[in-house]
Amino acid sequence: MNSVASTFTYLTKRRGGLLTVIGLIFVLVVFGMIVSDKFGTASNAVNILEQSTALALVSLGQTLVIITRGIDLSVGSMVSLASVLLSGITDGDPTMMWVALIAIMAAGVLVGLINAGASIYLGVHPLIVTLGTGAVLQGVTLLYTQTPIGKMPKGFDELAYGRILGLPIGAVFTIAAFVLTAIFLRKAPLGRYIYATGDDALGAQLMGLPRRRVLFVAYGFCGLMASVAAIFLVARLGAGQPYTGQNFTLTSITPVVVGGTLLSGGRGGVIGTLMGVYLVSLLNNLLNFMDISSHYQLIVQGLIVIIAVSVYVENKKRV
Repeated sequence: MNSVASTFTYLTKRRGGLLTVIGLIFVLVVFGMIVSDKFGTASNAVNILEQSTALALVSLGQTLVIITRGIDLSVGSMVSLASVLLSGITDGDPTMMWVALIAIMAAGVLVGLINAGASIYLGVHPLIVTLGTGAVLQGVTLLYTQTPIGKMPKGFDELAYGRILGLPIGAVFTIAAFVLTAIFLRKAPLGRYIYATGDDALGAQLMGLPRRRVLFVAYGFCGLMASVAAIFLVARLGAGQPYTGQNFTLTSITPVVVGGTLLSGGRGGVIGTLMGVYLVSLLNNLLNFMDISSHYQLIVQGLIVIIAVSVYVENKKRV
């Protein structure tokens, strides 16, 4: 009896945010099934999983950065640039596909390393650094093309629409990526250093923890995930578009905050982020069924961020 009580206490105090998100998902599913008969169908569930892949991957990278008490506002522009470069370089030629894939993933890591390096060695806050980097990347994207460009080889769309055991390939890849990252954060020394750096950067540095390496890993991983998200978007859309990542800057932060990762750093986790992604995706899907404009969806997401941050800040004060 005592063990059950202690487990319940742990879940409510330490995993309250995650339980809240799961509860909200359940409420949305029930409400959606009332609003439309098609909402609760298997085909709509698969559609939600397909649509959430890119957001989940960008949010995964963003989570690590936010845990370190940073933020990456360049992810949206990185998604746009990677998208047009992938389809533009490949342009339907199968022999160029792997070259393009490796190039954009390397570019994503490089941009992340630049963000971390500028923040570390110039002493500029990551918000300012990544805001500037994002502007540069979007400018480069528009210099490269201002319209949809290129095409992918035949069969590449299987990455977006193919199935593994009935589930979309993107969803399977996403869940695997989140599970592996969660294991890394909890079990690997460098993963624990990420939390330590976000919790107390000065203390971590005084203890001899590799703070610089931590930031390079976090931001490099974030850039990589933005590029991988672009791969799935191109597979889904069929071509690279210069504005395809425009909304990812805000939307990638929303699931992270809703999932319980504090903007003040040192607290949170990727499983909460994944649940936050599904919550946001379900909400957007439900609003579509209700024929509500996408502009209002952005307003709703912005309000969710404000409310979530306020709730977690208040909870932190009480602890």
